[in-house]
Amino acid sequence: MASQNPLQRFMLYTVVVLQVTLIPIVGFSLTYLLEIDKENFSMAVRTELVHWIIVAGLLYGVLSLVLALFFGGFQPTAVADRGGWLPVLGLSGRKSDPELIDRARLSLHGSPYGRMARLVHSKTSDDEYDLISVHGGLHLLAVPMQVLLIAVPLLIMEGVPEGIIQPDRAFELGMAGYLIALWIAVRIQPVISWRLVGYAAMFRTVLWRVSRFSWVLPILLFWLIARTFLAASLSWLEVDVTQWNEVQLETVILHAIVPDAVIPDTAVIDFLVAMSVLPMATFTTLSVLGGSHDMPDWMKGQEHGLENLQMELLDAPQEDSGAEDESSPFASSEFSEPEEPEEDGEDDGDESDEEGSRMIDLPFRLFDD
Repeated sequence: MASQNPLQRFMLYTVVVLQVTLIPIVGFSLTYLLEIDKENFSMAVRTELVHWIIVAGLLYGVLSLVLALFFGGFQPTAVADRGGWLPVLGLSGRKSDPELIDRARLSLHGSPYGRMARLVHSKTSDDEYDLISVHGGLHLLAVPMQVLLIAVPLLIMEGVPEGIIQPDRAFELGMAGYLIALWIAVRIQPVISWRLVGYAAMFRTVLWRVSRFSWVLPILLFWLIARTFLAASLSWLEVDVTQWNEVQLETVILHAIVPDAVIPDTAVIDFLVAMSVLPMATFTTLSVLGGSHDMPDWMKGQEHGLENLQMELLDAPQEDSGAEDESSPFASSEFSEPEEPEEDGEDDGDESDEEGSRMIDLPFRLFDD
């Protein structure tokens, strides 16, 4: 297991890079790049959308990475041992301050990233689960959270009556609800994962044997399913999604780079799908990477220290039983026989008589002078 960890960690670092670069571009390409004409049985490549696919894919990937780092509370143990990000980045003069170090360690220990990292370390070290299987199992357990991140902004944008909020402000309100939902999702996932990660890892092992590319396939598969379901739901609700295209960030950036670039009418749907899938997937992969390395004792928690202490107390009597028997005063030959009394009884009696007479005569001698 230990010999596989470097290779598996390298694979997970590759997954992080792919999640913030290639996966959104591939997802957009599968949706828009190929246009199939069913009537003429022909297929064409929409080259006019290449600029939007590349810019939007990279932008959403980087944004998902920032959200995963911020809301997950990402902080390596080496950073916590130096007092947190501010001293490391040179923004605080209190370097190696014990108070800052204690605060940084407590913050990391209670953060979603720290809790997920402890979970991964416990499953891979103590329970001897495969690292890739745990990673895939956690990705499967993150699917309900990703569905929640799609539903919350959609319900806010379409569920809030127009008398309460202006129609042109519904998108901003939906994004505020999305951020709140993301904050809740990264804190719920460790609670769910502690109970179900074993079963999910077993299912992930079966999927790994079926396909060697299954560490990327579930993300793309869920992307396509979520995109299809969301587009069908908005069409059924007769929602006009084109009204939000002009307020999206990639539209502003793309028009600044390529003024004549074409933007698809359903770009907001792809934005919602990307922001629901990528941040949770990136947060999960970063947490697995954090748990794959050696973990200091302060990070493992009090439960781990109590278990070690109990094991030491249980082993101590067995190890020291022979030493205790040898060092016992009752087993020693020096105390096996009582010592013979010294024949100085008369001397002791004389000394006690003299001391008693001095004590008796002392009050009378006070007046001798």
